[in-house]
Amino acid sequence: MNIFTSKLLAWYSIHKRDLPWRNSKNPYSVWLSEVILQQTRVAQGLPYYERFFSAYPKVSALANAHEDEVLKLWQGLGYYSRARNLHKAAKVVAHDYQGVFPDSYKELIKLPGVGPYTASALASICFDEPKAVVDGNVYRVLARYFDIDFPINKPEGVRYFQELAQSLIDTQNPGIYNQALMEFGAMQCKPKQPFCPTCPLAESCQSLANNTITLRPQKLKAKPVKNRFFHYLVPFDNNQNTLLTKRKGKDIWEGLYEFPLLEAEKVLTEKALKSHANLPEWATNANWILFEADIMKHKLSHQTLHAQFWILENVEKDLPIPWEAVQEYGVPRLIDRFLQKFIR
Repeated sequence: MNIFTSKLLAWYSIHKRDLPWRNSKNPYSVWLSEVILQQTRVAQGLPYYERFFSAYPKVSALANAHEDEVLKLWQGLGYYSRARNLHKAAKVVAHDYQGVFPDSYKELIKLPGVGPYTASALASICFDEPKAVVDGNVYRVLARYFDIDFPINKPEGVRYFQELAQSLIDTQNPGIYNQALMEFGAMQCKPKQPFCPTCPLAESCQSLANNTITLRPQKLKAKPVKNRFFHYLVPFDNNQNTLLTKRKGKDIWEGLYEFPLLEAEKVLTEKALKSHANLPEWATNANWILFEADIMKHKLSHQTLHAQFWILENVEKDLPIPWEAVQEYGVPRLIDRFLQKFIR
């Protein structure tokens, strides 16, 4: 065993966190945790894991759930395609594999939403297959320790780091090695203010020696942020019922519910909105009230949403949803923020 791996495992044996999915090799538990923790901190993801595992203690229970229930439980975690793929994969395991997870990387990667990282984690942790994981924490640790300047968001960089991680893996304990490497990146070799003075790898860390810690890992500039302007209509009929619509297609928030939306290339006035091509007929004669003058901003990975909410009173149409039932629907974080402010 090389020095890097041996010191890493020694550190992990002392510092690893006591997390519920580490108490067994149950592939359902590990898979659920890995999907929830993608692009999510443990502190934020842990309550979601506990709620999901409580609601769906077996993969068959998750498979039999309605998609709306799954998305509602996921609400606030973001990247909702993860939740949809979680549900799809549960159905595949329940129906095609009789509720038993496949036990190899080759089969695991065929499941919806399971890429090389998740398949490697499951195969190594649950089935002792020596497949190295590479996530953001792993990129950072390896790029700093070996002072690598290959961009991690280019195909050649991805291949290089995958091969490097694979060459370092402890073939006798691949699951422990993978968890140790990810844990080390999350707790010791942090993105900002890493604990270099107390790092067990400090003596041989090449970035520390070359004073390039802040430059690793190397990443090419991301795409420019796209600005979108959302104008939500929050209607009320004479019975104080309202309307939600389900987002479809391959845009953001697929499968979640929102109030009727008018999107434009800039913030529009009430007069301009009443001339919008997609204005519902029932909105024309309603009483329009702007909820807040300030624009509500919501940042996504490559988009910034600028939103306004218009309250439409006395809509001359029977609407289907009692206001008190709105909280039962899975909505995007932006809509949830509005609901927390708006008192009816």
